Amino acid sequence: MNCLMCKGELENQKTTYMVDLGNCIVIVKNVPSQVCSQCGEISYSNDVAKELEKIVNTLRSALTEIAVVNYPDKNVA
Repeated sequence: MNCLMCKGELENQKTTYMVDLGNCIVIVKNVPSQVCSQCGEISYSNDVAKELEKIVNTLRSALTEIAVVNYPDKNVA
C-alpha cells in the first residue's frame, strides 16, 4: 500500500498516539500503524482507529491531567 500524501511506501510499525482533550492529555504507546518511509505520515487500520477511539472515550472523564496507556496487545494491524 502507498501513502495517500506522497505515494511513498508504507511500513508496519508501532507508534505513539497522542490527543489533547482539554482537561486531559491521552498518550497511547505501541499502536500498530502504517508509517510512510518517505514523508513519515502515520495511518491506522479501521480496527486500530476504533480501538483508539474506545481508549480515548474511556479516559475522556479521567481525573488526571495526563494518561499514558499501552495499546492492548491484540493481533490487530
